[in-house]
Amino acid sequence: MACLSVSQSEYIAERDARLAWISGFTGSAGTGVVTTKKAALWTDSRYWIQAERQMDCNWELQKIVWTDSIGEWLLQEIPAGENIGLDPFLFSIDLWNSYAHVLQGSSRTLVPIEDNLVDLVWGSQRPPLPTSEIYLLPETFTGSTWQEKVSGIRSQMEQHSRSPTAVLLSALEETAWLFNLRGDDISYNPVFYSYALLTTSDISLFVDRNRLSAEALQSLSALCPGPLCVQVEEYDQVRASVQAYAQGDVRVWIGTEYTTYGLYGVIPQDKLVESSYSPVMTTKAVKNTKEQALLKAAHVRDAVAMIQYLLWLEKNVPKGSVDEFSGARYVDKLRRDGTTDITRTVHWGEPTPFQKEAYTRVLMGNIDLARLVFPSETSGRMVEAFARQALWKVGLNYGHGTGHGIGNFLSVHEWPVGFQTKNVPLVKGMFTSIEPGYYQEGEFGIRIEDVALVVEAQTKHGAGEKAYLTFEVVSLVPYDRNLIDISFLSEDQIQYLNTYYETIRQRVGPELQRRQLEEEYEWLRRNTQPFSRGTLVATSLGTLAITSLVSTLLPDRQA
Repeated sequence: MACLSVSQSEYIAERDARLAWISGFTGSAGTGVVTTKKAALWTDSRYWIQAERQMDCNWELQKIVWTDSIGEWLLQEIPAGENIGLDPFLFSIDLWNSYAHVLQGSSRTLVPIEDNLVDLVWGSQRPPLPTSEIYLLPETFTGSTWQEKVSGIRSQMEQHSRSPTAVLLSALEETAWLFNLRGDDISYNPVFYSYALLTTSDISLFVDRNRLSAEALQSLSALCPGPLCVQVEEYDQVRASVQAYAQGDVRVWIGTEYTTYGLYGVIPQDKLVESSYSPVMTTKAVKNTKEQALLKAAHVRDAVAMIQYLLWLEKNVPKGSVDEFSGARYVDKLRRDGTTDITRTVHWGEPTPFQKEAYTRVLMGNIDLARLVFPSETSGRMVEAFARQALWKVGLNYGHGTGHGIGNFLSVHEWPVGFQTKNVPLVKGMFTSIEPGYYQEGEFGIRIEDVALVVEAQTKHGAGEKAYLTFEVVSLVPYDRNLIDISFLSEDQIQYLNTYYETIRQRVGPELQRRQLEEEYEWLRRNTQPFSRGTLVATSLGTLAITSLVSTLLPDRQA
């Protein structure tokens, strides 16, 4: 017998941090397996050193993250005829099926265990359910009412070839987006525990009713009774309600990437309409004009905060008065605003030639992907290599994804947008990060991350029926001049940098001056001087080795 532990979410509430509780490992991605004789954990290269430090000798670290590798380990460790237990409410349909495929024909059986074994051991020490208020996000922050969103999803249901009668929503950000509601059940992600079942005539929201603010309840019930009336049901009643609904002449549309196997199991196969992602998930990925404006404005404010932080580091790191904790605490104080994601790597002192080359090649990858022109609805995985080619050329690479979607005051890592195999095709109005890197274990790490909006490209020749697209970078913080070796850059890449820096000056400069941040304004002016082949003004920032400044979503009710 083996028990496999995983979470569907990158960020989770304290009560759901089962892997951390049982293993000690606190990274955002990992899978644990406990057998009667062994315990093993799989995580990606970002967390190998952390996992080795956090786990004790009871655990084995496996440095291959694919489902197939976990399945192969299970085949080696679990005798034929034995069972492998999984909590069906912690595994999506796709993930469950991927394990089932690896184990197919092996005489080993996946068994749903609804009483989670880790929870039973955790017992009374397990943190309680959240009780904080779930609140309504005003239309000024969303660009459309929840009623308009529901009507749009119902239109997609009508146009579907199989005419589904309902859409089942399992991902927390789906219900938050659809109903314009927000909470704080998970740190850095303004979501709340919930499910939703949207039919052609009814709407059910499964959530703790007592947590809904008076304004939220009024909004949900304003048009009751009727097809735009939300019936609030208890969170733990979702399975029974879905099972009851599935007894009728119905067809339930689900997204297999997020719907849990526990809910999937109560819907007869002939009544399922399956897609990788629900229509809510794919609709949410394309931001309306209000959402685009809000995200752009948030990045101007974020640039101000980042410039304040970089200047503060420049002054204080040489004094030896900054460590990771104090630095993180200060940047948190500056950046409690909106949903943004940015990484800047800086060097105080004299970088080695190899460090400069590695940084410059990472920057080249960032530029090459950001300035790419491609046909609409091109899959992100088809263009991802442009971010790696400058590194590949000299035998370097990085072991993480190149980008991910960004939510509008929602998850900072938002699927299904990005550059991996299961991401949806890129279309106008999507936001994605672009974040190549390079890491040399035990010595230094580099990542350059920007957020970009997918926009229509201006091409020399007419695009015909299918528009061509490119990226508009909305992150507005200059790169470290001390690490750029301009001799590696092409003239087009230099021109791109100079145009980008002019955009930073135009958009961020006035905001710094409006806030009377004159010292920060001078820092910006110095660090956005144009590049040319003949001159390269290097800015000295002190005497410390490389460090990476990686941001995260810091929750606040202002988008």
